[in-house]
Amino acid sequence: MTIHEFGVENKEVIVLIHPSLVMWDYFEYVIPLMQDRYHLIIPALPGYDEDVPGDFTSVEEIAGELAHWLITHGHKSISCIYGCSMGGAVIARFLADDRVKVKSAVIDGGITPYQLPWIVTRFIAVRDFLMIYMGKLGGIKLLEKAFSTDEYSNEDLKYVAGVLQFISAKTIWRTFESCNNYRMPEIVHTDCSRIEYWFSEAEEKDRKWDIRYMRKHFPMTKFRRLSGVGHGGLAALQPKRLMRGLERVMDGISDMG
Repeated sequence: MTIHEFGVENKEVIVLIHPSLVMWDYFEYVIPLMQDRYHLIIPALPGYDEDVPGDFTSVEEIAGELAHWLITHGHKSISCIYGCSMGGAVIARFLADDRVKVKSAVIDGGITPYQLPWIVTRFIAVRDFLMIYMGKLGGIKLLEKAFSTDEYSNEDLKYVAGVLQFISAKTIWRTFESCNNYRMPEIVHTDCSRIEYWFSEAEEKDRKWDIRYMRKHFPMTKFRRLSGVGHGGLAALQPKRLMRGLERVMDGISDMG
């Protein structure tokens, strides 16, 4: 797992974890807005790392590897950790491991473990795998049908098509299998008292199980419903809004804006 760092001279550390079907440069519009004030740490997750060929491992393994890297590089405490979708799943496990002191955390449309019978989780994993793998085979023409062209430009879709050509079928399978079914302790303990779960209005129905899980296992969580943005759209389409949201969480201000 390659770690990309920006603003290393700054004291406040923010870790940014990308979602699936993109790479670490998902944050390319956020970096120039924040690197003058914050030390940004952005991992390229296994399977989505062009510098280290390989396949996606698991949410648990990635969370552990990230914690190990932070500790061995002198970051036993960080100001904030943000993750979207798959990145949010990594954060949930990272917080549960409680190896690094996290002052604030934002899970944006993050995936929590399905609380469903095993056979049902297999069916969902196969369905999701086939949907994305067909996108890998079909390229941009199929993606144009799957994604809203009102939200994403042709260049955005070309980027996703490029990532799909780069990642392996094993990475696609493991991404859904692990994100949907990663293991968590029965009783979650974390010293992070400032946790927010963000979700867009458009995905509220899809996130109801995740919201319920967060309420139960991370009862200190505050929930933010975002208008005017879709799932995973902040970093790519509204990077200033993402920056302001993270700063408000770190400052303990309740209004998202």
